[in-house]
Amino acid sequence: MARWSFAISQREREIVNADSGSEHGRVTRETVNASSFTPAAWSRPARWVASLAIAGYLAAVIVPPLAGPPPASELAGTLRRPLRPLIGALYLDHGYRFFAPDPGPGHEIRWTATMPDGSTRSGTIPDREADWPRLLYHRRFMIPEKIAALVPPPDAPEEARREAKRDWQPLVKGIAGQLLERHGGERVDLEMVEHYLPAPEEVIRARNGDTAGMDNLVIPLGTYARATGDRP
Repeated sequence: MARWSFAISQREREIVNADSGSEHGRVTRETVNASSFTPAAWSRPARWVASLAIAGYLAAVIVPPLAGPPPASELAGTLRRPLRPLIGALYLDHGYRFFAPDPGPGHEIRWTATMPDGSTRSGTIPDREADWPRLLYHRRFMIPEKIAALVPPPDAPEEARREAKRDWQPLVKGIAGQLLERHGGERVDLEMVEHYLPAPEEVIRARNGDTAGMDNLVIPLGTYARATGDRP
């Protein structure tokens, strides 16, 4: 039967293996530097850099939801500005308030294409019946929501609407080109429909037939025709 004894000092460890069943005992000594078991300590500057990196990442995660669509905190909006490059690079600016707690009105793009024979075809983006599976519907659902965020209301100042048109019109032209290519049309009319979101008391009034002031908002987006290169 073997017996084991250990003698451990600060600088070395001795393992003595004595085999009592043998005439000549065997002694094995293993010297281990105690520093090999001690993790290297971070320097003070390294700890500061790591702490700032962790704090910056946490801020990039927390600030975007607070600085989301109105109503939002002005302080959060101010804090978000220097973090925009990091938030954009990590794709942390999700629409946290898209569904709750206070969702806004829904939007859709209504289109009417005129065919070469003079007939017309119409539809909407998204299309609840044709866009399947549901993931495709959701992706196309985001198209009008994206454009709606760029299109100002009809009562906005003329200068503001002209400036905004430079942002949203290239996107709308791309949609028009896809529709003309898919359906073989000569031209297509597009309009943005903003579905009115009634308050609880308005829902009660509507049940009694009173729908005054609850009409959907329709904003024309223009008419686009097929041109050279099969693009509108």
